[in-house]
Amino acid sequence: MNDSAANLPAPGPEPQGEGWSRTKWLTFIAFIFAAHIAFIFALGEKRQIVSRVVTNVPTLKLADDSDELLALNDPTLFALSHYRDFASAVWLKMPDEKQPSFRWTEPPRWLPLAAENLGATFSRFMQTNYFTAYQLDFKPQPKLSEPVLPIKPALAQTSTLQIEGGLAQRRLLNEINLPSLPYNDVIAPSKVQVLVDAAGNVVSAVLLQSENSLEAASHYDFADRRALEIAGILRFVPSSRLTFGKLIFNWHTIPLATTNLPAASP
Repeated sequence: MNDSAANLPAPGPEPQGEGWSRTKWLTFIAFIFAAHIAFIFALGEKRQIVSRVVTNVPTLKLADDSDELLALNDPTLFALSHYRDFASAVWLKMPDEKQPSFRWTEPPRWLPLAAENLGATFSRFMQTNYFTAYQLDFKPQPKLSEPVLPIKPALAQTSTLQIEGGLAQRRLLNEINLPSLPYNDVIAPSKVQVLVDAAGNVVSAVLLQSENSLEAASHYDFADRRALEIAGILRFVPSSRLTFGKLIFNWHTIPLATTNLPAASP
């Protein structure tokens, strides 16, 4: 063993008068707690818990229709019929009407029948009304009829103007009465290509080739010249751009009067 450990003094008894030990304190606290429990059971009274009466507590009650102030908030108070207005005494109190009974209690009363008057009404009708005799015709004569067909002229009775191309969308302002050309035969249409500016005036008119150029005749040239003259005076509705179009003049001809020419002298 170590010499220093052998020289330590042996533990002696605890010094007196310095305070309670931990054991004494725990014993004292347990005693006090047990004493409190004993006093509670010994001095306490076992009473039944009774709830207190609640007084002076605000309550909420829903108002019914009998409240006059709430009736003023009704939007239909003056617009529709109301059970509190002056007419409610009439339309709320319907009169008590008794429904008629449909039970038939009277015995049936049969009409008397006079046998001597049977057929008298029909006899008077036959005596006062005379019917004409109808002769039976088993082979009636056939009714002849012919259909009425409207006969329309094959050719137009006046000269007409036909507009084609983009120019057909623009309305013609001036009225043109095309003349009828004096000739004994039919003349082919004259076709003119025109250019119309934004103001509606014809700035260019070019005669197109047609069937009139196949034969050199004076009446054909006259019809084409007349078509160019009429095309130059046409006016159309103004537009925002130039417009090309084609004018077709369908000429109506009038037969020439035939006269007897004098015989040539030898």
